[in-house]
Amino acid sequence: MKNLIYIFVLGLFIYSCSATKNRDFNQQEVTANANDTVRIANDSLEYEIIVIEPGFNLFINSIARPRGYYTQSYLENKNKFLVQEYNSRVAQPFSYNPNLYIQEINYDSSVDYGYEVNYMLYNYFVFFSREYNQRFSVSTRI
Repeated sequence: MKNLIYIFVLGLFIYSCSATKNRDFNQQEVTANANDTVRIANDSLEYEIIVIEPGFNLFINSIARPRGYYTQSYLENKNKFLVQEYNSRVAQPFSYNPNLYIQEINYDSSVDYGYEVNYMLYNYFVFFSREYNQRFSVSTRI
């Protein structure tokens, strides 16, 4: 009788492992990422911002301050310091989580990227700091 219970539990375990075989987790992940991709590009200035972050699209459309709330010079000044600090964290993978700080941001403060790029970049930092509970020395609060 005791062996019958063990065989039954073993059979249930094997069945439960094979039940997940038909699920397509990668397709669900790709669909979620495709909906949360924000891309801004300008071929004449040769810049491009691509934000692939779950929840950022919702944040930019509902929570973030509207376009025109900040001046372009304000956003440029904030982005200058935020990018410097972000890039310094990318360079220190033992001090900061390398899964959060994956790649440096190429932002040249002497280039006029326009309002939209500066707006999206600043709001990405706001989203990033709120979503992952990261604090930068320059305030990114809304």
